[in-house]
Amino acid sequence: MNESCKVAAIQMVSTPEVEQNFAAASKLVAQAAQQGAQLVLLPEYWPIMGMHEKAKLEHAEQDSAGKIQDFMAALAREHKIWLIGGTLPLASGEEGKVLNTSLVYDPGGKRVARYDKIHLFSFVRGEEAYDEARTIVYGNDVRSFEAPFGKVGLSVCYDLRFPELYRAMGDCALIVVPAAFTYTTGQAHWELLLRARAIENQCYILASAQGGKHVNGRRTWGHSMLIDPWGEIIGVLPEGEGLVIGDIDPHRLQYVRESLPALKHRKL
Repeated sequence: MNESCKVAAIQMVSTPEVEQNFAAASKLVAQAAQQGAQLVLLPEYWPIMGMHEKAKLEHAEQDSAGKIQDFMAALAREHKIWLIGGTLPLASGEEGKVLNTSLVYDPGGKRVARYDKIHLFSFVRGEEAYDEARTIVYGNDVRSFEAPFGKVGLSVCYDLRFPELYRAMGDCALIVVPAAFTYTTGQAHWELLLRARAIENQCYILASAQGGKHVNGRRTWGHSMLIDPWGEIIGVLPEGEGLVIGDIDPHRLQYVRESLPALKHRKL
């Protein structure tokens, strides 16, 4: 494809109330579509950021059945967009645990891809402590899908720290990173890691974040952004609800790869 494609990253400050999050996502996706976005990315945990880590278990859906999945399919169909649904909790078959899953819908509302988050975050510093593996099962498979402008690689949040995952995707025009980075780790590493992934894979990166102070007391870093294959930031939203929008330009992609053919120079 020689034409550019407009993409958008939605930034949310999700709450423990699913219906409230539906309303926020509806409004923001509609805004993105009105501005011409053909592909829209929601953040990690967009439908539910509970008061405690086990809250997600109460909202876990069976694969291909449930109101969160129905909502995403309808949203894609209504706005005739490719919708990448951040993550939602899917039943894992393991008691007390869910899968943290990213689903992709085409402009007709048909599901075309599923990715279960492979790397699970843990972090301890003073009073701040997280361990996703307590309530989430590890995914196993690297996933991507074909969009009109090329291959799109799927990853989620903590995956960002593992460059081998992105190499395993192969040649992508775009890689997406829905996330809920903590304020502490985000401030330190978010932009650095996103730009590194764009530069080393010579592709666009679209990162959609949770960004603000949540009802449960947690504070997320935000800074949703679109980055080009040279590592330049096309757009960024520091904090609060909103969106980042910009173009995937195949000529820019080709120019970067031809002027510095690093992907062809790989030896290992």
